[in-house]
Amino acid sequence: MFPYLNIGPLLIQLPALVAFIGIWIGIILAEKEAHRLKLPVDPVSSLIFIGLVAGVVGARLAYASRYLDIYIADPQSLLALNAGTLAPFEGLLFGLAAASFYGWRKRLPLRPTLDALAPGVAAFMLFLGVAHLLSGDAFGAPADLPWSITLWNEQRHPSQVYEILAALAILVVILKRLFGLTGTGVNFLLLVALSAAARLFLEAFRGDSLIIPGGFRLAQVISLVVLLLVLWIMKKTANQTPEIPF
Repeated sequence: MFPYLNIGPLLIQLPALVAFIGIWIGIILAEKEAHRLKLPVDPVSSLIFIGLVAGVVGARLAYASRYLDIYIADPQSLLALNAGTLAPFEGLLFGLAAASFYGWRKRLPLRPTLDALAPGVAAFMLFLGVAHLLSGDAFGAPADLPWSITLWNEQRHPSQVYEILAALAILVVILKRLFGLTGTGVNFLLLVALSAAARLFLEAFRGDSLIIPGGFRLAQVISLVVLLLVLWIMKKTANQTPEIPF
């Protein structure tokens, strides 16, 4: 793992840097797709920006709410550039809510807009896998295999590499637009379905899974529910008009 890079007096957090690069490339791809779908590019870019800002702020506030005494004693620590002090799930909810509200206010058509975002999200997921590899997060379960990696003093599945390969395959599929129905929301739904299927499979190789009663992995249960729901939505919306506003 390679979490930091020293350049003179600077200590650069490589996982955060890679994640930011992924966001930047993702925005570029989303803007290009929006232009291709004849959507107004500026509102789509603003939607992404608002969603990101709201997501980060919401994730930091949600995390701080769990440790109020610490943050009340040192309010400036709210501004610390530390990805470890974020609540990802709450941040995702905040970001989605803010982006959805902005899209509704601007009357952006829902399904074409989601398709415009699909390549950018897929690209970000690829860079997120690289960030996990650099930081050691999302580490694998112990395994004695020819391709195992040493992490936390143990031979493990290179689960981050599996994640990167799966994300790369998903990105290729999304860029290929296999169904040829761009602007109908199918490409975005395909992205969610493939991501859920990948997590359902790859979670079996993770060493940091949250186990729930019954011995099930929580991430696999959620992924299965999401996959089935998305497949149902794809079936129900297959012949609907794409011009559905937020």
